[in-house]
Amino acid sequence: MDFSTVFESARIMNSLDIFTAMLAAFVLCMWHAAVYRWTFQGFSYSRSFIHAMVLGGMVTAMLIMAIGNNLARGLGILGTLAVIRFRTPIRDPRDMIFLFAALATGIACGATVYMVAIVCSFSVGLAALFLHFSPFASRRNFEGLLRFNAPPEREAQEQVEEVLRKYCREFSLVAMREASQGEACEFAYHVQLRDPSYRTELVEAVKRVAMVEDPTLLMHRATVEL
Repeated sequence: MDFSTVFESARIMNSLDIFTAMLAAFVLCMWHAAVYRWTFQGFSYSRSFIHAMVLGGMVTAMLIMAIGNNLARGLGILGTLAVIRFRTPIRDPRDMIFLFAALATGIACGATVYMVAIVCSFSVGLAALFLHFSPFASRRNFEGLLRFNAPPEREAQEQVEEVLRKYCREFSLVAMREASQGEACEFAYHVQLRDPSYRTELVEAVKRVAMVEDPTLLMHRATVEL
């Protein structure tokens, strides 16, 4: 018995099989990329990342077809990839999952298990769309930071807090420091609005408080990319 045949591919892929696998990888990775684009909510959108998802899936399919069942090829490609250092940072775990899904799709297409690739790709895409449009795991706190200058007397601060009770679900004084050489104080309140439409109304209401100057409201998210 010739044991070298153990590591050879069970069948030789013709050009039509190769084209079909690459086309399937392209179409299904385009589906992943489209779902990622529809559901993207971050700050740093990257067109090159979308291209990397599609091309990465196709390259993975090519590698799987090139390896086949040949152990020597697999070790050779593994050694080649070890030389390449991928230093591109992926900050959002969701981006990493989409990229991994595209690579997994390429593996399935390269192995010619098309039913697994199609069903699983559409399942992952539909799950991502459901999580995007559903309120699952969302926190609508509408948090922000309100800053203003006012005299150090308690009267102006009490009037501002009365306004905050009207427009905010919660608020707390997080900072207070002297301004204008001690003639005024700069106040900073962490606020949680009852509704995001109250932003303009809150600032206008604080402006109408006597002796209050330069009110500003900075809305922020729980996670900010730097």
